[in-house]
Amino acid sequence: MFAYAIAPILALAFLPSASAHGFVTKVVIDGTTYTGNVPNAKPSDSPIRQIDDIGPVKGADNPYMNCGQNAQLATMVVPANPGSSVAFYWGNPGQEDWPHNTGPLMTYMAPCDTSTCDKFNGSTAKWFKIDEIGKKTDGSTWYQADVMNEKPVTLTLPTQLSPGDYLVRHEIIALHLAQSQGGAEFYPSCTQIRVGGSQSGTPDQTASFPGAYSDNDPGIFVPNIYDPGEVYTFPGPPVSNLASQSDMASSNGGQAPSSPLSGGPPASSTPASGATSASSSSGSKSTSSSSSGSGSAAQPAASGSSKTCKLAKRSTTLARRSGAVTRHKRRTSFFRALRDAIHHS
Repeated sequence: MFAYAIAPILALAFLPSASAHGFVTKVVIDGTTYTGNVPNAKPSDSPIRQIDDIGPVKGADNPYMNCGQNAQLATMVVPANPGSSVAFYWGNPGQEDWPHNTGPLMTYMAPCDTSTCDKFNGSTAKWFKIDEIGKKTDGSTWYQADVMNEKPVTLTLPTQLSPGDYLVRHEIIALHLAQSQGGAEFYPSCTQIRVGGSQSGTPDQTASFPGAYSDNDPGIFVPNIYDPGEVYTFPGPPVSNLASQSDMASSNGGQAPSSPLSGGPPASSTPASGATSASSSSGSKSTSSSSSGSGSAAQPAASGSSKTCKLAKRSTTLARRSGAVTRHKRRTSFFRALRDAIHHS
């Protein structure tokens, strides 16, 4: 009797937080932190375009697929170097952690080719994909679960980018409701950077947002999303030629490489030591031949062997997590899934 009486109370207890989702609270580039603006709060200087709602963009043809919910131009265009490490932190005003654990993490770039990025509308942007990660090598755990556990998504910018201003479009797609067409939740965010150097690389193909995805794409409408071993197909264009070959998820059977997200970016300001803190795929391993907006010299990218070594160490560290912590996270994931189901029912 007690169980029947308390069940509605428990369900209601989840409702206030179920509607909360999140946004990019800060981005760290080569050790320099830039804070994002809380949606609908008074804006301050930031390179991250401010949105007005922490809820998801719904529908692949939604105009807000570009940079997020009613995203506004940011005031700053910040410097990045060749091989720069870029870490994205997700959260929300009510709770520190990201609430979802199912779906891919992808990152695109587009040149602000008609003006500087702080004046570039972005609706005509031509995006090329520099990174994508989905499931870990166990075939069932998503890297997005690491974001739920308060870890940043860190990637390395392409090494052959032509100089200029770029938007970096980092995106989480939450697929916990993707068994139904239209159930996918999109969370795009745009950061404005300035790339220096003298490289001349150009992407082999680009896409537009909206336009790159359809609500019935295999990676967006996923009826078997919770089936063990289900091989995930990433939506959108393939990873650009400007990214390293190891970024191509197709070479891993449609899954992501096994490099885990880390607890945070390194303090060093040089790409050589900062390119490996988390890994949005063996990742966006191309580098933006960028010098800082103030004219600082480009720094060399981290070596592949150094990245492999550090990623191996991270994998070992993650494997040593205690059973108690694992059980706690499983319970947390269960209650969050229950909360989402109640909210969206």
